[in-house]
Amino acid sequence: MKRKLINYLGLTGIIAIVSYIAAVVISPLAYPNYNWMAQAVSDLSAENAPSRMLWNQLAALYNICSVVCPICVAISVAQSKPQTLFFRTGIYLFAVMNWVSNVGYTMFPLADSGKEIASFQEVGHIVVTTLVVLLSIASLIILIISGFRKTGIKSIGVWATVALIMMLVGAVGQKAVPPKYFGVVERFSVFSAVGFNAVIGLFLFNKKFEILKKE
Repeated sequence: MKRKLINYLGLTGIIAIVSYIAAVVISPLAYPNYNWMAQAVSDLSAENAPSRMLWNQLAALYNICSVVCPICVAISVAQSKPQTLFFRTGIYLFAVMNWVSNVGYTMFPLADSGKEIASFQEVGHIVVTTLVVLLSIASLIILIISGFRKTGIKSIGVWATVALIMMLVGAVGQKAVPPKYFGVVERFSVFSAVGFNAVIGLFLFNKKFEILKKE
């Protein structure tokens, strides 16, 4: 199977998730008394967090690759035009979500980890989070519907379903579980998009989008 450069760039999805896992697992070592079961992942990169520098170092590849991968997937899908415009719209929205996430959280990091949301910057962080969640849900629902159609990409539909369930478990769980378990369910949400990014990156690497029939 002869691959082009854009296919190899699909591996940036794998690099992104490895970098993100490293940041989530290792950064707490630089944050005394950090409780991963109770605290959000974003606390590790807050402006006043002692782990901020280590987080930035470990997540450097994630910050770049989490945008490169879905953009390359979107370009490949736009060129090969597999399936319908409905399917392609789902991919495009997922790429936009990753842009909003990367730029938004860079502009509006949490100012004070683990504290009450009060400042303009912290409100901006919440607004970005809301946009990321809405775009994620919209893109995944579209990919689920298009994936389970008769001529759809069933495996994409399955993975999108898994990602959406993880996201909803995180969103509902944050309100349903005691505060001491907030960090546990919150991680379902944050890893859902990163994991799906890796999946579509592998699809791109294996040229799956280029050999699919158009509806």
